[in-house]
Amino acid sequence: MLEGWFLWFILFWIVILFGSFAIGGYFMFRKFLKKLPKEDGKSVMDWEEHYVKETRHLWPDDQKLLLEDLVSPVPELFRDVARHKIAGKIGELALKEKASRITQELVIRGYILATPKRDHKFLIKKLREKHIEMTPYEHLF
Repeated sequence: MLEGWFLWFILFWIVILFGSFAIGGYFMFRKFLKKLPKEDGKSVMDWEEHYVKETRHLWPDDQKLLLEDLVSPVPELFRDVARHKIAGKIGELALKEKASRITQELVIRGYILATPKRDHKFLIKKLREKHIEMTPYEHLF
């Protein structure tokens, strides 16, 4: 029979394993939902990829660097996903507005629209560091 410290050790590992499976399952389920096709036959991730591919030639180097700087506070593990999601939203805005190139204004608006409100404080901090005026974007915050 299990007694003493070994019982607690086993119970501890059961809790750790259950927690790990729950966290992993949560993120896998979120990704699964993003891959489900919508009414138009494309998923959220398909549209992101479409917008990135269609606007790849519109990105000047300085705007790529700006996007890279804006996503720098994101933990490295999630940075690629965040960059791709934000670039997809910027591409969507550029295509809707028929932009001839990606501008700083498009990058900032796309970042605001693509990220949750809790992450806007990082953007505000970065914009202040770069001395970029935020009044044109106040209505988006």
